[in-house]
Amino acid sequence: MAIESIAVFCGSKKGISPCYSDQAKEIGKLIAAKQIKMIYGGGSVGLMGIVADEVMRGGGWVTGIIPKLLVEWEVEHRAISELIVCDDMHERKLKIYSKADAVLVLPGGVGTLDELFEVLTWNQLTIHDKEIFILNTNNFYESLLKQLDTMKAEGFLTANPLDKLHILEKPLDLLRLL
Repeated sequence: MAIESIAVFCGSKKGISPCYSDQAKEIGKLIAAKQIKMIYGGGSVGLMGIVADEVMRGGGWVTGIIPKLLVEWEVEHRAISELIVCDDMHERKLKIYSKADAVLVLPGGVGTLDELFEVLTWNQLTIHDKEIFILNTNNFYESLLKQLDTMKAEGFLTANPLDKLHILEKPLDLLRLL
C-alpha cells in the first residue's frame, strides 16, 4: 500500500537538545518533498509546530486535529492547510488514525507515548495494520524499546511489538521505508 498520509506524534515542547528540533525540521522537509499529507495534533508549539511549519514551507498539506480543551494550551496552528477542532482527546486520536495511512513518532512526553501505545495496541488487536515508524533521535526511545523486549521475554506479550515497528536512527531512513 502506498503511503499518502502520515500521522505525526511528537512533543508540544522542543526538548533540551537542539537535535530534536533539527530532526523535526528535516522530517517536515521530507514529508513535503514526498508529497505525503501530514496529520497531527494541531499545535503550533514544540516539535509539533516545527514539523508542521516545515511541511507547509515545503508546499505540503497539513491537517491539524485539536480538542477544544487544548486550543489555548497548545496554541492551535493557524497557518496550516486544515484545522479541525474536536470535542476531546479520544475523538482527536480516532480522527488522526482514521485519516492516516501510517504513523511516525518523534520524541515527546506522555501524550506522545499514549498515542504510540494506542496505535501499537490497535495493530496487535488487528483493529488496523498501519506502519509505525519511530524516530529514535539521540537514542530517545532506547529504554522504551528495551522495555518492550522485556515484556516479550517475560511472557506478557504474545507477539513482539518490535516486529511491527520501524526504528529510524535518522530522518533520511524514513525515505527508504516509504
